[in-house]
Amino acid sequence: MNVYLVDGTYELFRHYYALPSARDEDGREVAAVRGVLASVLGMIKGGATHIAVATDHVIESFRNGLWPGYKTSEGIEPDLLAQFPLLEDVLLAAGIVVWPMVEFEADDALAAAAVAAAQDVRVERVIICTPDKDLAQCVSGTRIVQLNRRTRVTLDEDGVFQKFGVSPSSIPDYLSLVGDAADGYPGLPGWGAKSSAAVLAKFLHLEAIPVDYREWRVNVTNAFSLADTLSRERDHALLFRRLATLRTDIPLFDDADKLRWKGPTAAFDALAARLDAAVTENRVSARSIRKAADSPIRSAAIKLNTLRP
Repeated sequence: MNVYLVDGTYELFRHYYALPSARDEDGREVAAVRGVLASVLGMIKGGATHIAVATDHVIESFRNGLWPGYKTSEGIEPDLLAQFPLLEDVLLAAGIVVWPMVEFEADDALAAAAVAAAQDVRVERVIICTPDKDLAQCVSGTRIVQLNRRTRVTLDEDGVFQKFGVSPSSIPDYLSLVGDAADGYPGLPGWGAKSSAAVLAKFLHLEAIPVDYREWRVNVTNAFSLADTLSRERDHALLFRRLATLRTDIPLFDDADKLRWKGPTAAFDALAARLDAAVTENRVSARSIRKAADSPIRSAAIKLNTLRP
């Protein structure tokens, strides 16, 4: 069996900025929820049998207590933020396993689930469906891979190295140096993608990087300055690595068969009808990432009656 682990937070953001607005009879924005639901059901129609979705039920996590600049819900459009609980309810009604994260992040759930699923000998491959670079640390050989569903690019362990210049185990160290603007930590001044990859490709982790740049023997510019910055900012680097390191010790399931899709619950039809009746409006956003067609939830292509196991 293959196990599909979906980043519901990313999918909700992606569909919110891709689809025209749609509001239900109570005036609630629901277009992104409709889009994500249609997308996930499309995966099932395409043959996915074991699938789960992780969401950030609360954007803030334990990491906000570690670094004051870490990402928060501030600035997220209310119409988008309000769709998180609705998405969770709709997916659950559709019979899909959902992990709404509060203390931890959706990325932590994906990481923990990937490790747990890979321990099941019946699982042939775990596919983590997200483009987020921090999930690259979970990739292992060809058994745990990362799929960007928008670009349809799949990264195995070799693919991660080709993209970042470091192995999956070095991704947290890499991010600690280059930073992650999306998550709100800056990395170290002067350390860019090329220099970080060159140094970590040889030394793997921060602790192994010699204090004396003359011991590096790698092809980087301004090695003296980089070594000086790392020496002065080492505490920050270690903190940023902690922020970038995903938690894999979260108990989510004890058997991969718990992720098998067994069909919708009795509550789905009413929710689907409500979403399908939503009125589509034009919404112009400078942040739109692409154009996409609005697909009714109960369209013939994805009717749950045709997907029941």
